[in-house]
Amino acid sequence: MDTQGGPTELRERALGPDLARGFMLLFIALANSHYFVAGTAYFGGFPTDGSPLDRILGTLIATFVDGRAFPMFGVLFGYGVAQIVRRQHETGNDDRGIRKLLWRRSLVLIVLGFAHAMLLYVGDILAAYGVLLFLGVVVLRWKDRWLFVLAAFVLVLTALPSNDALSASADGPDPSMLPTSFLDQFAERITVQPVIAGLGWIGFVTPFLIGLWAGRRRILERPAEHLTLLRTTALLGISTAVAGALPMSLVVGGVLTRPSDHALTILGPLHDATGVFGGFGYAALLVLVAHRVGERPITRAIAAVGQRSLTCYLSQSIVWAVVFTPYLLDLSDTLTTTTTALLAVATWLGTVLLADRMRRANYRGPFELLIRRITYGRPAKLTSA
Repeated sequence: MDTQGGPTELRERALGPDLARGFMLLFIALANSHYFVAGTAYFGGFPTDGSPLDRILGTLIATFVDGRAFPMFGVLFGYGVAQIVRRQHETGNDDRGIRKLLWRRSLVLIVLGFAHAMLLYVGDILAAYGVLLFLGVVVLRWKDRWLFVLAAFVLVLTALPSNDALSASADGPDPSMLPTSFLDQFAERITVQPVIAGLGWIGFVTPFLIGLWAGRRRILERPAEHLTLLRTTALLGISTAVAGALPMSLVVGGVLTRPSDHALTILGPLHDATGVFGGFGYAALLVLVAHRVGERPITRAIAAVGQRSLTCYLSQSIVWAVVFTPYLLDLSDTLTTTTTALLAVATWLGTVLLADRMRRANYRGPFELLIRRITYGRPAKLTSA
């Protein structure tokens, strides 16, 4: 097993990417948790029979978070891969060794994602990212223009009309998310998770490729050299994402009536495709915030979440499993869109406190240690992705 060129030391890390990863976990908590809420009618994953406050919060989450958090995850994932590749080249590892290293990392993500989906949260994305990384090594040597061509092509495919939006707009929680018994949980999820892992990576191709390109130029690590690009990306990316989300999010809020089925086949993909630009915009905005604010106790604490994003992501799923699973607390019928959003924020704040305590103790998260040990083939130091 190749052991050249371990990951970058924490003291060498730039604040911006870690701060973006840390905030990303808040968005992911908000994006995941509302899918557990029970109701009598649904649209876009939200119950539509809640209070006015529920509808307001649903509108805000559908506008600014849903379909926007995971593209930011994709951008940062691609950026991290570029960092690994650069570090490996600097330490003398050849392309073959780098591919093997990344394949080991991808297999860890696939196995860990499968276990995560079976035991905690069937909507796992780790396995999908593992598949994406396993296949994505073929583009590592591509020139920039071909990265952009493929990214644009996949984005256009994402924006094409699709009937998938019809069922997604009206369905409530999937039975595999709320299993009635521990044994039923495996039987229901074993057919769902491979589909998510096997096809879910396609929607992350565009952000991954753009993140890979940005990582080659260290744009998020050296914001002072790219202020115009970052400001333009933040403004246009978030504006595009908000505009593209409004046709769906205003229905969630009850401001607009449910569109026709034909309109949904257009508006649903539009919501997803414009969300990719939101991922770019949020990543750029948070790096600009890091550049402006600098190292402070609050930014260090949130960045600590980014440095331990895998552990913090899995910690969220433990909360969802305990709170919503029918054979545990079974609060799907009790919590509302509002109270579930509060739970998501509280869960994220809990991970901030946990991660900051780990930082103060000079301890890398347990799952970060695991993935680095397998990836690099030796006991992991307190280092970065």
